[in-house]
Amino acid sequence: MDSSKLKNRWLIAASAVGIHISIGSVYAYSVMTNPVGEIFKIDEGTIKWAFKIAILLLGLSAAFMGTWVEKVGPKKSGTVAGIFYGVGILGSGLAVQLVSLPLFLISYGFIGGIGLGIGYITPVSTLVKWFPDRRGLATGMAIMGFGFSALIFGPLMQILFEKVGVSNAFYILGSIYLVVILLSSSYIEKPPEGYLPKGFNPSESKTATNDIAYIDAKTALKTKRFYYIWIMMFINITCGIAIIAAASPMTQEKLHYTALQAAAVVGLIGVFNGIGRLLWSGLSDYLGRANTYILFFVFQILAYYFLPQISIEILFLAILFTVITMYGGGFATLPAFLGDLFGTKQLGAIHGFVLTAWALAGVAGPSIYDYVKKQTGSLTTTLEVFSGMFVIALIVSVLMKMNINQLKKERQK
Repeated sequence: MDSSKLKNRWLIAASAVGIHISIGSVYAYSVMTNPVGEIFKIDEGTIKWAFKIAILLLGLSAAFMGTWVEKVGPKKSGTVAGIFYGVGILGSGLAVQLVSLPLFLISYGFIGGIGLGIGYITPVSTLVKWFPDRRGLATGMAIMGFGFSALIFGPLMQILFEKVGVSNAFYILGSIYLVVILLSSSYIEKPPEGYLPKGFNPSESKTATNDIAYIDAKTALKTKRFYYIWIMMFINITCGIAIIAAASPMTQEKLHYTALQAAAVVGLIGVFNGIGRLLWSGLSDYLGRANTYILFFVFQILAYYFLPQISIEILFLAILFTVITMYGGGFATLPAFLGDLFGTKQLGAIHGFVLTAWALAGVAGPSIYDYVKKQTGSLTTTLEVFSGMFVIALIVSVLMKMNINQLKKERQK
């Protein structure tokens, strides 16, 4: 292997961040709901359908296109993702200009959503292969970009809406996303077969993980551990989305915050979501992936149960923000965990299948929250329901740990 021709793996990681920061702008959607809703003369609930469709298509395209992404490689799939996402945003600008709601739903929701799904999984399996010594840290860097994106593009969207108008803002943003994703995709590629970083010895490393299998996506779907991780992710995302939705009314009710103060808390949630993605995925290299998820669920059972009863401001916010880091950490630790469980043969495809949990949780989280809150009128009872869901997640994560230990023993025989 000629090391002089080998690409810099940290620039590969930076390229992955470039892709994820661009597509992560979907999390700044709330900034555009009012300006776009006013042009179409529709309420906030109706305009949110474009976002719901985009997240649904993210999960579905990640699942159905995962095998294709593995087959063609990250350069081609990243290029396709950039074209879909860029065209989706540019089409949204045209829809606003023509005042066509159907075109907006198709452009942002369906076309942009496909770009989201392909773009989300494109760099992940590649990074796992470039960083066998730091799987969690590597995937955390990219997926942190997705979490932090709203902090960059949210304010930029607001400025552009005011300075150049809504449709022109979409044209500018779409062009930015297209250029950044295409440039990032032009550098990213898989490492040579059997690649190991200079000076890295897997047998002596404290952070390297011995994969317990090396199987394709179809075989992975036949294992218990695939369904264990799917349930764990579904519950973590469902409950996380619910508490993000509840953050503003909860701080107003429990801490007597004004609407403006509560909005500041929501902004900080974006920061801690991003921090958690890098923090927990990096720590999982040392704690072990299964142990990291067990820690998530034990803490959140207690947090969701006791949070509504806490009126001490600093303690309330510390617990809330820690929960948010674990929500983001769940996403970022997932690809490395899947690599440990199934190997890197078709990691992108397997990752895509697990992301269907995100597509469903995006609908389930807010729906369960709204239903229970409406039926009981109690925030305390509502969060107790989610605390109960985390008990199920904890049981499943312990079963996962037992399954991993059993498989490791069988391999040693």
